[in-house]
Amino acid sequence: MPSSEELHKRRTAAVARGVGSVVPSYVDSASGGTLRDVDGREWIDFASGIAVTSVGNSAPRVVEAVREQAGRFTHTCFMVAPYESYVAVCEQLIALTPGRFDKRAALFNSGAEAVENAVKIARHATGRQAVVVFDHAYHGRTNLTMALTAKVMPYKHRFGPFAPEIYRVPMSYPLRDGGLSGPDAAIRAIDVIEKQVGGANVAAVVIEPIQGEGGFVVPAPGFLPAIAAWAKGAGAVLVADEIQTGFCRTGAWFASEHEGVEPDLVTTAKGMGGGLPIAGVAGRAELMDAVHAGGLGGTYGGNPLACVAALAAVETMRELDLAAAARGIEARMLPVLRGFAERDPGVAEARGRGAMLAIELVKPGGIEPDAARTATVAKACHDAGLLVLTCGTYGNVLRFLPPLVIGEREVDRGLEILRESLLGA
Repeated sequence: MPSSEELHKRRTAAVARGVGSVVPSYVDSASGGTLRDVDGREWIDFASGIAVTSVGNSAPRVVEAVREQAGRFTHTCFMVAPYESYVAVCEQLIALTPGRFDKRAALFNSGAEAVENAVKIARHATGRQAVVVFDHAYHGRTNLTMALTAKVMPYKHRFGPFAPEIYRVPMSYPLRDGGLSGPDAAIRAIDVIEKQVGGANVAAVVIEPIQGEGGFVVPAPGFLPAIAAWAKGAGAVLVADEIQTGFCRTGAWFASEHEGVEPDLVTTAKGMGGGLPIAGVAGRAELMDAVHAGGLGGTYGGNPLACVAALAAVETMRELDLAAAARGIEARMLPVLRGFAERDPGVAEARGRGAMLAIELVKPGGIEPDAARTATVAKACHDAGLLVLTCGTYGNVLRFLPPLVIGEREVDRGLEILRESLLGA
């Protein structure tokens, strides 16, 4: 088997430079909460492929479902010759997403596609064009979703021009809001919308209930319900981007549930597929069904292998009660992370819900972001056998997304590596 060093030489000659990787090693196998590379080295996994392998890598039900489906057929295109598993996944999305109303769903390939289609649906259903998004948001890498995304580098730099009729307003960011309450932060955002866009022009308000790439920002209590109430009053479609937060990650099936918010449309991907690429949009039937036949779809959307993987992943989540497992991870990790913040003047805050947790690093004595130390700590973690990710508009947040099936021993060892890495940086 080639070594990581040999594979890296091949990569340099074959893979475009614009495709980056967090670590220079090449994975050979993974299971539960660990990864192993081709050189036999092992990492504790606090990344889950960016919140994808929530049920663990190569989860038994997922593997068996994909193996069986591959032996029957691998593709027909649902728009050409449909199949039951696509329908079954849509039924699960309808049942699981928040909202006590009649729903419909459609399947796609990626989170960016899901968000893009949610915007299409909202625009078609309302006859309006303006889309409201938030500071620090991340929604994808297609042209439209780059426009929705806040962070320039590396996502938007020199890739424009971008799609028009996108309007950005302030997010509730408690650490950086000077004590502003959730309802007051919502008033601030709504004031910008009313003055710069006009409620009657807004097709959709697209929001992550907890921001992902933007820094695992948990809005202050009351912010999301106030935004949802405004959208309803304005006739705008509330789109909850639950791509990173969905499917038990935050300790509920969907993060919108924590404050009782019922979005009009919910976008899903990542943890939904148990490691295979699948995404969805689910929401109010009158919105989803407003689009003409043929207006939604795509050749690979709801591929049969991905559909059976998603069904197996959901079954695993139910059987193992992975929402409760996520809450258990929070109970084990968050007090330790808060302890780091209490003892280290460079750790401004520990935050998050469920198994979606983070610490924000700053220069001691204030809230000036410390991206350099963040990168140093992340590398030290990687060198010591813990895979972590950075994020945040300022590149100063360490985020933790362990598989929901991770063992307590791996969690504790990962936290010890993090502690040692912080002390050494």
